[in-house]
Amino acid sequence: MTAPVRLVYFAWVRERIGFADETVELPEHLGTVGDLVAWLAGRGDNFAYALEQPAAIRVALDQMHVAHDEPLGSPREIALFPPMTGG
Repeated sequence: MTAPVRLVYFAWVRERIGFADETVELPEHLGTVGDLVAWLAGRGDNFAYALEQPAAIRVALDQMHVAHDEPLGSPREIALFPPMTGG
């Protein structure tokens, strides 16, 4: 069993999922950040909708942005962001 992790969702990822954060126990088989995003997308229609373009989702482990091939490790907090725009 893994330690509980806080998942935080931002902007339209939050809007599509329907809530801002949750605490979950992640399956032990998740090896990378990309595995996490794929697992999340399988948790229901709202998650599938929010994560339908997984490569566009940015992820931060304990407030450090990481690539999808980064090992997941055992963070205390994972944040998911849509692509950032601005000028």
